[in-house]
Amino acid sequence: MCGIVGVIGPREAGPLLLDALKRLEYRGYDSAGIAAVGGDGTLSRRRAAGKLRNLEARLDADPLIGHTGIGHTRWATHGAPTEANAHPHVAAPVAVVHNGIIENFRALREKILATGATLSSDTDTELIAHLFAARLTSGEAMKDALMETLDELEGAYALAFAFEGEPDRLAAARSGSPLAIGFSADSVMIGSDAIALAPFCDEIIYLEDGDVAIVSPHQAEIFDSHGRPVVRPRVPVPLQVSLAEKGNYRHFMAKEIHEQPEVIARTLGHYIDVGAGSIRDDTIPVDFSEVSRLSITACGTAYYAGLVARHWFERLARLPVDLDVASEFRYRAQIHPADELPLFISQSGETADTLASLRACKAAGQRLATIVNVPTSTMAREANVVLPTLAGPEIGVASTKAFTCQLATLAALAVKAGVDRGVLTRDNARGFVDGLVEAPRAVADVLHLEAEIERIARIIAPASTALFMGRGPSMAVALEGALKLKELSYIHAEGFAAGELKHGPIALVDDTVPVIVVAPFDDLFTKTVSNMEEIAARGGRIIAVTDARGAHAIGTTAEEMIVLPDAPAFIAPLVMTIPLQLLAYYAAIINGTDVDQPRNLAKSVTVE
Repeated sequence: MCGIVGVIGPREAGPLLLDALKRLEYRGYDSAGIAAVGGDGTLSRRRAAGKLRNLEARLDADPLIGHTGIGHTRWATHGAPTEANAHPHVAAPVAVVHNGIIENFRALREKILATGATLSSDTDTELIAHLFAARLTSGEAMKDALMETLDELEGAYALAFAFEGEPDRLAAARSGSPLAIGFSADSVMIGSDAIALAPFCDEIIYLEDGDVAIVSPHQAEIFDSHGRPVVRPRVPVPLQVSLAEKGNYRHFMAKEIHEQPEVIARTLGHYIDVGAGSIRDDTIPVDFSEVSRLSITACGTAYYAGLVARHWFERLARLPVDLDVASEFRYRAQIHPADELPLFISQSGETADTLASLRACKAAGQRLATIVNVPTSTMAREANVVLPTLAGPEIGVASTKAFTCQLATLAALAVKAGVDRGVLTRDNARGFVDGLVEAPRAVADVLHLEAEIERIARIIAPASTALFMGRGPSMAVALEGALKLKELSYIHAEGFAAGELKHGPIALVDDTVPVIVVAPFDDLFTKTVSNMEEIAARGGRIIAVTDARGAHAIGTTAEEMIVLPDAPAFIAPLVMTIPLQLLAYYAAIINGTDVDQPRNLAKSVTVE
């Protein structure tokens, strides 16, 4: 969610911290701030509500002095997105920035107010500064004071601290929310993720849950949750992270949509032996013949990828699939059969609800698999089987290429499951593998329709409500399309199974409501067309996303059609997703919304 940066080095901290925070804008935020410690030990801060340009203007007018500092982009949890609630928060001599939520906020607030302290914000974060400051001013050593403060906190957090009178020292702590420490020849930095640190650092340490770090020039002392010194490995900054630039595209989202042929091919190349026409067993270390049930857990877009995959696993492998929204999974009476395979899907590998669900299954003794786009993430480190999506950094908050790479990975996984379970022969499997090999080309062909899709987006942009529908795997694609439209353009959008039309959604249909129908020419096509006829009879404005055979059969029932290139039915969800991304993108541009950083949204949701 929020973004954290910190630095100790020879350069002025303010411009460096601001530059690093700009690289974290993709995470979503509504205020920002920086604190720096001057050579004389003076602690100063600057904060602003809204975008980083507001903070930048504040710094231009009133620069910060000091080579040591911390910075933050905040996504509001406790307290409105105002300057008073923006981080860093200060209780002399401590300044703190915080990602996460402190769940025992009210009890801590009452305790601090009872001491006579004055609070200047509505946040849970300010309480951390007061708890830490009280211990330091009583004479406790920094590490001991920090460990005791953390013992009082319940919830998830990543924390970075700067200190008045300490121009050469920072501190950091992590529980639940990700945090890393980066090293260059002359500086040490703290960051929420590698993207913030990549341009400035050569090596990175990823802190483990419970870790505490005391950072000084050129080094970081790290302690585990028991206060024992530990050594965490330094790893090179991932090269692809350094390449997270917009290039010649207007928005990161546009760039990421256009990268999909390449990244889908890269992901499939990891799992497929093209010459043999088969899935590479060494990349998927699971024998599905020993699995009685697959349990898929995810949030948001990743959940919709799981919804598509359920159709694939049940059809290709006759493998029963349970599918859960991660935020609900832990709060029902779970059953954990020994021969069930829990599979967790997350772009960041840090999604709080999904990570908590993974840990619940881990505590039950199950073997775990995860699909992630960040191989150094917490979920990747804690799972037994890691299935990478090779999408590269995704900066746009609304997921595009991460979703299609999740689909590509799940499709390869389903084919392997079919072979392992004897449902598919090797020859049958080769047909599905050949279909996957065609996917990058088919996606590239869809991108050639961009101008036509932009024109059709002008029908959707003025609407206050839009409906999306489909059947089978296309229902999940419709749900994802509706999510993209509401995320980017702020148009209310609802996706549903086409067969549910008469069970309620048809009441919303009139001549002002665009209805986007995902309708590949598959075994459910005829039923979908019947639903389209019902919409047309009530004046609904139908936009059909189909293929050439589907377009011929639909005829004049639809007001508009996006006619996609022919592709095997197996990969239709991948191909049909692309025009829905472009419709949402152009509707947002027409409506003047912030495409890469939609309001109220965060890229990586690291709190429940």
